[in-house]
Amino acid sequence: MKKTPVCISYDHENDKNYRYILEAWDANPEFDFEFNNETPNEINSDSISRIKAGLTIKIKLADYLLVIVGKYANQKHKNSGLIGAKNWINWEIYKAKELRKQLVGVKLDKSNESPDELLGSGTQWAMSFTRDSIIEALHRA
Repeated sequence: MKKTPVCISYDHENDKNYRYILEAWDANPEFDFEFNNETPNEINSDSISRIKAGLTIKIKLADYLLVIVGKYANQKHKNSGLIGAKNWINWEIYKAKELRKQLVGVKLDKSNESPDELLGSGTQWAMSFTRDSIIEALHRA
């Protein structure tokens, strides 16, 4: 069975452990989705335009953008003016909407502020950061 490609968007500095959890779930053949993953820190460049190009390719290859909403997901990045959005997560969401990708969000804590670009976007929300809840949200998207 072909797995559905999912690109994840998350705060690399604060929430990378959740990406590792997704990778562990994905390694299990019973987990019915895979994800393409790149973040600005994993693209070997300090060039904003190269990072955008790399992220755009990954988002294009995916059917969904899964946004992990941690405590700092909507915090302003020091290079926001160069990025063209409040931060990389918001830019990835903007790009995914531009490319007409399905959006799925999951808050690590219900009090976490949603990234601005998710507001009013028709995002499907997982009820919690659990395997089943994320799969259910992907199926609804």
